[in-house]
Amino acid sequence: MKLKIASLAAFAALAVAPLAASAGTLDTIKQRGSLACGSNTGLAGFGMPDEKGVWTGLDVEFCRAVAAAIFNDATKVKFVPLSAKDRFTALQSGEVDVLARNGTVTLSRDTTLGLNWGPPNYFDGQGFMVRKKLNIASAKELNGASVCVQQGTTTELNLADYFRANNMKYEGVVFATSEETLKAYDSGRCDAFTTDASGLYSERIKLVNPDEHVVLPEIISKEPLAPAVRHGDDQWFDIVKWTHYAMLTAEELGVTQKNVDEMMKSTNPEVKRLLGTEGKFGEGLGLTNDWAYRIIKLVGNYGESFERNVGESSKLKIKRGLNAQWTKGGLQYALPIR
Repeated sequence: MKLKIASLAAFAALAVAPLAASAGTLDTIKQRGSLACGSNTGLAGFGMPDEKGVWTGLDVEFCRAVAAAIFNDATKVKFVPLSAKDRFTALQSGEVDVLARNGTVTLSRDTTLGLNWGPPNYFDGQGFMVRKKLNIASAKELNGASVCVQQGTTTELNLADYFRANNMKYEGVVFATSEETLKAYDSGRCDAFTTDASGLYSERIKLVNPDEHVVLPEIISKEPLAPAVRHGDDQWFDIVKWTHYAMLTAEELGVTQKNVDEMMKSTNPEVKRLLGTEGKFGEGLGLTNDWAYRIIKLVGNYGESFERNVGESSKLKIKRGLNAQWTKGGLQYALPIR
């Protein structure tokens, strides 16, 4: 019986081996000279190139922060646009080092894809958008509606669950890409369009007449959006996790891109540990001890990144909500650097 168990364990290890990262991802990135970041194909506020081909967005800046920590240069990132269908395969195969493109963490994704998920950099939830002329005030009024939805996403599964739970019927109109899905909705192919609420605000500004559309109030799911890496390299997983925590900690302590040089003189022990003037916390990650200083200096803290990309100063004008600091009623909570 022990032999059988050992054999099964060995088989299981072999089965997941192709999906695992080889230890030394950081060294590979350094030798290559850039970070390969799996990004969205084009989601305003989160990840898309502008008219000059420069990538912008909350997820984009997360990858720039990782590059800043490694190279002291936030531009050393290659962005690889990935569809929902291809995103996990690209990470598993090693085409990208980290996936940062509004991916929802779920139990099955965490346990069957050979991936490790970092802390959510955006807490979201699925919603619906409809035309104002339909005079619909609630998703509960969508019984019998046709709904445009992207294939191969948790969005598609949540849609089915919501209508089944509320004893409602719908016609799912499914497309392979977010671009096709939005285009179909804009052309009148569907009564409603569903995706993450952040995505609804992002996609609405692309419509021919954005003001003719309204996002309904219901949030029908939990969508913790987080970066992911391959199994097999704990050091690399740590770097990705602590990049987010460093940006959060900086915001919590009032350390900004503008004042970070002045804050290097701070006597606050938490600030000193964050910026590397006390302790050797960078060494534990395989980085320099000023790794977080680099992130803040070259990219900024979490609040700065949120505000300029998706916040109320941006075109999307999204309130912090669940993504506020834990001290202000939100869910963003950095683990301590000590």
